[in-house]
Amino acid sequence: MQLRLEHIIDGLKQAKTFEALESNISGLRDSLGCDHVVYHSVNNTGAQWAALTYDPVWVNRYIAEDYVRIDPVVQGCLRAFDPFDWRRLDWSAKNVRAFFGEAREMGVGEQGYSIPIRGPNGQFAVLTVNDQSSDETWSGFTDQRAQDMLLLAHYVNQQALQIEQAGAPVQPQFQNLSPREIDVLSYMAVGLSRMQAADRLKISEHTLRVYIESARHKLNAANTTHAVARALILGLLAI
Repeated sequence: MQLRLEHIIDGLKQAKTFEALESNISGLRDSLGCDHVVYHSVNNTGAQWAALTYDPVWVNRYIAEDYVRIDPVVQGCLRAFDPFDWRRLDWSAKNVRAFFGEAREMGVGEQGYSIPIRGPNGQFAVLTVNDQSSDETWSGFTDQRAQDMLLLAHYVNQQALQIEQAGAPVQPQFQNLSPREIDVLSYMAVGLSRMQAADRLKISEHTLRVYIESARHKLNAANTTHAVARALILGLLAI
């Protein structure tokens, strides 16, 4: 997917209006080969903006019924810092099952993968990928594309922030990473565990955590996943 990923990112960078970015969300869905993609952002004043491929009838129904109160995905995003699969959520409550049954009737798939994003000045956003595939197919999809989806989520959010700020580029403020911090984040980016990364670098896991926390602080990132995504976006990692 590498060449297509670069093409998607180039398209996102060219989006100078919310309408253009919304069109890119549809293109992102088609490129990923899933049923739906949703991007939703709330800034520090409470203003919201969304670009999504769900049926408008379902979107209007969702808003009218205030389903945000019971939607497990929303609650999961508010609590989580890392991406999560919908299968980890609790769908057992009667009203939640009824809500999800209605969603499926409107074309929302049973499979979902959501990426919470915490931006500057209290901004919060989420990118969700949704599909109607089997558990086995979906597991293969997320395993193969998890890193790409994380990177794309932060690119979409960065472009939305730029558009919101009247096209002024968002210049992340960060201190230079040390060579060792870059090495650590690079191993995290390619999926190594902390134990594996520490072993490759011939350092203790405690020392590895120190490097991760230092890099996270320099990048103004909420967690390790966010730090890796920011470092990738800024071109700091050679992977």
